Amino acid sequence: MQPETARPSPPPLDHIARIQAEWARERPEIDVSPQGVIGRLHRLAGMLTEQLCVVYRHFGLSEGEFDVLAALRRAGEPYERAPGELAVRTMVTTGAMTKRIDRLERDGLVTRRRSAGDGRGRVVALTHAGRELIDQAFTEHMRNERRLLDALSPQEAAQLEALLTGWLSRVEPPHGA
Repeated sequence: MQPETARPSPPPLDHIARIQAEWARERPEIDVSPQGVIGRLHRLAGMLTEQLCVVYRHFGLSEGEFDVLAALRRAGEPYERAPGELAVRTMVTTGAMTKRIDRLERDGLVTRRRSAGDGRGRVVALTHAGRELIDQAFTEHMRNERRLLDALSPQEAAQLEALLTGWLSRVEPPHGA
């Protein structure tokens, strides 16, 4: 009789694998394999967002307020954009943008004024304090993103970026659509 060799135990099921197994048991006629990718991406996105928000909160900002300040800073001198353009660049409604701008203006981080080119239009601009804050917050944000991405090897990160870029290009509407 041969001595029995110990087989390595399978890795424990993650949250998504447990959900898939339950659905496969309850609805075996439905292919639940898409949950393996979509469910994990959704779960990971939530975890990453929470980790990103820690940095925003450290600077007294919400995720949306950080986005507004970053969009203004990326505009370059004189660091201003129309509210509608900010809404498009941060992918929110104009109503949501108004609330964000109101708070940032109250905190002295942005100003609003009439557009020089169109007296009816408005322009939102970074103040000196707003520029200093977003420069500090963005530096820390990039450190935090590097820390999060360092869980992957450089090769894995490059592969994942290529895969996500290709997938996003197939599902996202073309720019301007």
